[in-house]
Amino acid sequence: MIDLTLTEIAAATDGRLISGSADPGLVVSGVADTDSRLITPGDIFVAKPGEETDGHLFADAAVANGAALLIVERELAVAVPQIVVENSVTALGALATEVITRVRALGRLRIVGITGSNGKTTTKNLLAAVLERVGETVSPKASFNNEVGAPITMLRVTNETRFLVAEMGASGIGEIARLIRMAKPDIGVVLKVGLAHAGEFGGIEATVTAKTEMVSELLPEDVAVLNLDDPRVAGMADATRARVLWFGLDDRAAVRATDIVATASGTAFTLHLPDGSSAPVRFKVLGEHHVMNALAAAAAAHELGVEIDLIVDALESVSRAERWRMEPLGGRDDVSIINDAYNASPDSMSAAIRTLAQIGAERGRTIAVLGAMSELGDWAGEEHDRIGLQVVRLGIGRLVVVGPEARRMHITAINEGSWDGESVYFATADEAFAYLSAEIAPGDTVLVKSSNAAGLRLLGDRLGELYA
Repeated sequence: MIDLTLTEIAAATDGRLISGSADPGLVVSGVADTDSRLITPGDIFVAKPGEETDGHLFADAAVANGAALLIVERELAVAVPQIVVENSVTALGALATEVITRVRALGRLRIVGITGSNGKTTTKNLLAAVLERVGETVSPKASFNNEVGAPITMLRVTNETRFLVAEMGASGIGEIARLIRMAKPDIGVVLKVGLAHAGEFGGIEATVTAKTEMVSELLPEDVAVLNLDDPRVAGMADATRARVLWFGLDDRAAVRATDIVATASGTAFTLHLPDGSSAPVRFKVLGEHHVMNALAAAAAAHELGVEIDLIVDALESVSRAERWRMEPLGGRDDVSIINDAYNASPDSMSAAIRTLAQIGAERGRTIAVLGAMSELGDWAGEEHDRIGLQVVRLGIGRLVVVGPEARRMHITAINEGSWDGESVYFATADEAFAYLSAEIAPGDTVLVKSSNAAGLRLLGDRLGELYA
């Protein structure tokens, strides 16, 4: 974070400073966090009340770890300065806004905002890998993309930062707009609109409205990077004043991919940019669907003046999308484990299964270990049915369904009629692990996929260790 005094931070957060024996002019420049375990000397601890616990209970731990300042909702008996605010999350956002405003005024910082129902984290990682080769780049850790995670990322910006890559997620209308008010992008990227979080949004049209907030506030001098292949995203061109840069597989896209070949070691394609340049890319990230994320990252990087050779070199340097996202594990006995269980939506689940079918055909038997897709609301039953049918119709060798919320996939698969024992169901991950430990054979390719809440990412790790 940039240097700010206690008085300046109090003013930015509209809070009441209790400095104790400390000088109100004391400069604080450490990062901010709501997790006391991550606090290091000089940092700011933000005490956030939660549904299950209260961050104020961990203030002493934060102080013990070296916190220089606490932002709290009630005065605490601590030996470091504190700023009492009405709402600590709102204060966190206000502080991020102040930091971004000050750094923006220096004229160097460029901001890229990324949203979409799927692919935000992968695209963020790919773009950061490119931009880090050009100048100081700040991007989120993991999926820090909400009203807490996004400002924590923004507060890592310094006066030397050239690029901020801001992942902006939402589970309701107005949430992306709130993040944009903290750090308005110069380039707004919209990847895809699908059923992820549809239950929380209340339907696909509400999802479209929420995602459109990424581009509706852009200025004429800004750029909206939009997916031409997704009609819902393409329609956002009418909602923005910014110049539109299309990406996709459609021949009309200014940034596009051709000659796509998906294999067990990644995906090869040819990248085409608006200036007429093109180059082959050997992309190590598993899954043909990740080509679209690579195109979005390339489009944003191109708009920031990065040459195609550097873009390609950076894309080829990335070996996995993110921890637990199409992460290749295993290897012993030629067994390949693909752990993609950090999150799941109907689109990402379907794409992962297609990838399994594509790359497994080169090797041997395919096994899909699937758990529930969360936050689908009224669409949950229908979408789990669709995935069960897809597994059968793509000829996946074995379906292992885990957890009561996902059982409908198993029922749908066996009711399809063309299988005889290829689908099995287990209530727990431990039961599934015991089965798979005996079932997996040399040459098998195993996909583990579910929403985070289902916890199958840990099952994927256990299988990866078993066949390491």
